[in-house]
Amino acid sequence: MVKRLVLVLGDQLSDRLSALREADKARDVVVMAEVAEETDYVRHHPKKIALIFAAMRKFAAALEKDGWEMRYTQLDDTQNAGSIFGELLRRAEETGAEEVLTTEPGEWRLIDKLRHAPIKTRILPDDRFIATHAEFDDWARGRKALRMEYFYRDMRRKTGLLMDGDAPAGDKWNYDHDNRKPAPDEVDFSGPMQFTPDETVEEVLDLVETRFGDRFGDLRPFHYATDQGQARRALSHFIRHALPRFGDYQDAMMEGQAWLYHSILSPYINIGLLDPLEVCRAAEDAWKAGDVPINAAEGFIRQIIGWREYIRGIYFLEGPEYAQRNRLGHDRTLPDFFWNGETRMNCVAQAVSQTREHAYAHHIQRLMVTGNFALLAGLNPQDLQEWYMASYIDAFEWVMSANVIGMSQFADGGVVGSKPYVSSGNYIDRMSDYCKGCSYSVKDKTGEDACPFNLLYWHFLDRHRDRFEGNGRMGNMYRTWDRMDADRRETVVQDADAWLKRLDAGERV
Repeated sequence: MVKRLVLVLGDQLSDRLSALREADKARDVVVMAEVAEETDYVRHHPKKIALIFAAMRKFAAALEKDGWEMRYTQLDDTQNAGSIFGELLRRAEETGAEEVLTTEPGEWRLIDKLRHAPIKTRILPDDRFIATHAEFDDWARGRKALRMEYFYRDMRRKTGLLMDGDAPAGDKWNYDHDNRKPAPDEVDFSGPMQFTPDETVEEVLDLVETRFGDRFGDLRPFHYATDQGQARRALSHFIRHALPRFGDYQDAMMEGQAWLYHSILSPYINIGLLDPLEVCRAAEDAWKAGDVPINAAEGFIRQIIGWREYIRGIYFLEGPEYAQRNRLGHDRTLPDFFWNGETRMNCVAQAVSQTREHAYAHHIQRLMVTGNFALLAGLNPQDLQEWYMASYIDAFEWVMSANVIGMSQFADGGVVGSKPYVSSGNYIDRMSDYCKGCSYSVKDKTGEDACPFNLLYWHFLDRHRDRFEGNGRMGNMYRTWDRMDADRRETVVQDADAWLKRLDAGERV
């Protein structure tokens, strides 16, 4: 029988991976490699590189213990070919293998390379996801609008999660209305379970510190889970200690509180250490046991089988060019404060500082602080996506493109969202305590001390009026703008223009 190579990528660390299920231990060789091409196509946060390399090494050790023949290449190996495909060719020559088995990657970049690989390659579906490409395509076909809510309901029916026969548990599909409480006075959750680095992790940390110590982001302290056992402990910790209040405060933001009641499980799900259905069923079981209210369980499950699956579906449905869309024509350069945090806007400074320290910020910080600012200011959406890819520990192109290009920046022209996610400073003030410590005044609508989100909100609506005034969900915004005195409208636009000029000049704003 012909020997085959089984390629396992750094975000495919699951023992139920389709390529491993298809392979034969008696004749096939598993190939895993830490390569510069994958660390450098985006300048990933050091914590993300460390998480993936440490988890890869542990997963490879587990496969070898389970009886697989392994070929594992560390980044500093002198024989390292520097790319996935260089490593495949090197290992094929070593072993005599004539074919590669692999599970579909989550980036068109790698899919294209595999399709044109110089060795025969079979790409198997990634069935760790709930919806297949065909199922999502069938759902999307013929629809005027691809709204996540209706897809989510189909995923509930398919999985049976939070279902009472054919009806949703509690007779409601969505409890989002109950999940919008502002920041609490205090948080009684100490954060996600943290893990002391073992010998394997320490070796990786030393390597990453040497090779990538000049990149955006703090490498140490490092506390993330790096194997399946640790990830499952982190899941249990979240379900018991944070999920009961997650729903209420999932949209809240607090200075000095990076975690609030969030799970921080997305990096483990995205690289394969946790199965998404395993996570959702743990939440459902807690609700059934009476330990978690339904608004918390439903809101958490919706993020995984609803939003996560939907975002992946959009990425593959829309094709490789999706990430390059810029329907609003925004072209402003990403400001330096996205990297150094040196801005008078406290909300942005807090989000950037937290991102630098933990490689993490929750969905509202990403959508309604950094993303909202980028959209209002007209930043280039591709620059912003690259920043998210470089900054977050859970970032992969399949999950980032539709979130950034679609939901956050409306650069896809409305494929994901029915309207742009823009808000003035009032939303941030209502959902956080950031405005109390800000140099700007969220109460001021014009003038040098006015919150930039207030100025830029109306500036955005004014400059994109032709596109959005006919949008039924934005009519009230334009009616409010039109009711303003003409002189006031002119002042707002002039003040916003002046602020943007200071931004473009590199002043500290």
